[in-house]
Amino acid sequence: MTDAAHRLLWTIIALLLVASGAAALAVSFGVLPGGDPGAVLLGAGLLDRWRLAAPWSTLAAAVAGVLVALSGQRLLDRELRRPGRALRGTLSHPGRRPGRTRLAAEVLAHALERDLTGNPGVRRAQVMLTGAPPHPDVWIRVDMTADAGAAGVREHVHAAVRRFATTADCQPAHLDVTARIEPGRP
Repeated sequence: MTDAAHRLLWTIIALLLVASGAAALAVSFGVLPGGDPGAVLLGAGLLDRWRLAAPWSTLAAAVAGVLVALSGQRLLDRELRRPGRALRGTLSHPGRRPGRTRLAAEVLAHALERDLTGNPGVRRAQVMLTGAPPHPDVWIRVDMTADAGAAGVREHVHAAVRRFATTADCQPAHLDVTARIEPGRP
């Protein structure tokens, strides 16, 4: 289920609960036409039928309660569960408060791609990360504009890789950069 579907489902549940609470409040204050604030909410006929079906009515109410509780538990479990995408790579941060952060390699690759395309001379960038997380292999393909200076783009790529290594706290074991110059416009 997508995030939007979860938000829609929680919104529907919240609206149903608010509507039922407002309806019960309206009945208790006698705001609804035909409602008596002093009347019992469950009439005598319903109470007699409940008592007549004595063991089965209690069992039916218990089963209905268990089903509602299980569906609510399942909904909360799916809401609190991590995304189904495979998380690859573990970045550890030693220090006073050691901990682990698990990130999908695509997240880091897209961040590096955005950093690389920040240079006006870089039209497109593609990044692929492979290998072990503390020292991954980084494969970069940069498509440069025809008027871009190769030295400036090269320095920008190295600066972006340094920022990536500092931010992700992992030094690339192997860095392969392929630059392609797009043909100039006539």
